Amino acid sequence: MKEISIYMETGVFAENKDTAANLRNNIIKPAIKNSEKIIIDFKKVDSSTQSFIHALISDSFQKYGESALKIFEFKNCSSSVKTLITAVVNYSLE
Repeated sequence: MKEISIYMETGVFAENKDTAANLRNNIIKPAIKNSEKIIIDFKKVDSSTQSFIHALISDSFQKYGESALKIFEFKNCSSSVKTLITAVVNYSLE
């Protein structure tokens, strides 16, 4: 199991797509390859951009479809972050 603290990577506002891409390439993809569950913790993160969330998880949902829902757990999400995650997941599954 891999746990990613978004706050430790971005602070209270998650907006940098390069940071998201680094997390995706260096933590998320290897964890999926090793069949590990991924916990993404948004504790202390007030908000995010949709492009950050998209860069972080869209690739996984496009590649693995609905089965990616079993891979990821999102913790401590503010209502705005929940909305963005839902939008990105739905868009990626279309």
